[in-house]
Amino acid sequence: MARLLLVDDDAGLLAVLTLAFGDAGHEVVCAADGREALDRLEAGDIELLVTDVNMPKLDGLALVRTLRGRGDPLPILVLTARDDELDEALGLELGADDYVTKPFSNRVLTTRVAALLRRQAIRGGAVIEPTTAPRRIGALQLDDARLEVQWSGHIVQTTMTELRLLDALTRRPGIVLSRDALLERIRGDGTVVAPRIIDTYVNRLRRKLEAIDPTFDRIETVVGAGYRWREA
Repeated sequence: MARLLLVDDDAGLLAVLTLAFGDAGHEVVCAADGREALDRLEAGDIELLVTDVNMPKLDGLALVRTLRGRGDPLPILVLTARDDELDEALGLELGADDYVTKPFSNRVLTTRVAALLRRQAIRGGAVIEPTTAPRRIGALQLDDARLEVQWSGHIVQTTMTELRLLDALTRRPGIVLSRDALLERIRGDGTVVAPRIIDTYVNRLRRKLEAIDPTFDRIETVVGAGYRWREA
């Protein structure tokens, strides 16, 4: 269980989420805007941040930008309006680890938070017994038990969604997968998401892999169709 910071200017929503996360065993701290959130974070002991986008004084995206700009690795989940794909994409580009679109179910949100916390625990050195052997596809290695990606022996720092995207593409090398098909494989919880957000995930993955190997070209764009993992 963890100490969470929830940031939203909707007091009613904060009350509902506080109850939901409390029922899940978490301790909750609340803030009404980004500036108050920064003050709360200065006190320490926050293990994960859930923030809305549209808020007064300092909005959610500016909050993410501030934290990542100073090198804060705190796991961040962004809440965004269903139709606002720009906020979704920008939040991810700035360094948010995941997002949930409004309206959402408390179950979806608490499940996503639990997944981010589990990933953080693994990175922090918690011992988890592996359930499956790492899967290798050429220079790529996917370790589902450790939620870890490697390319040519170098660890690639990915979000859970990026890992799932790689898994979906590499399980069917050479086969074109549409954006809708990829979303179904990586989101699978009933959340309504704009299919074009897949482009953001792909672009982030390419940059991360190219930073390790400038010749990386395994993820191919098929114009008008989707993406595929190019066979060696």
